[in-house]
Amino acid sequence: AVGFARMDDGSEEGKIPTLIIEGTVTDTNGNLVEGAKVEIWHANSLGNYSFFDKSQSDFNLRRSIITDSDGQYTALTTMPVGYGCPPEGTTQFVLDKLGRHGNRPSHVHYFVSAPGYRKLTTQFNIEGDQYLWDDFAYATR
Repeated sequence: AVGFARMDDGSEEGKIPTLIIEGTVTDTNGNLVEGAKVEIWHANSLGNYSFFDKSQSDFNLRRSIITDSDGQYTALTTMPVGYGCPPEGTTQFVLDKLGRHGNRPSHVHYFVSAPGYRKLTTQFNIEGDQYLWDDFAYATR
């Protein structure tokens, strides 16, 4: 999609808030980057990702958006929620031994790429989440 994409498949419509993500891709000098590929994905209201969660449709809450002539993109989606490590899993076992929790705040993942530029991998966390500044993955630092 160029400039805009709806990310959700409608299965959670009316159950959780809508999230509108807007951005502009620029180079390090502030010049607009037309045609950059912005890949966005996040978990559903249960903290699960499509592909790994077979109850979701293919590519639910996963989209690629090509920036328009102004370097801009918009995604219409649902509000993600945070999630924790599987309580009986190896990761949580190690975290328990360290006296740490295994929770991630609500967040949205990004890849941004364009010919002639290095690929950017990043994410943003949702304001107000109780784990906003206490992400077990240290992804908030």
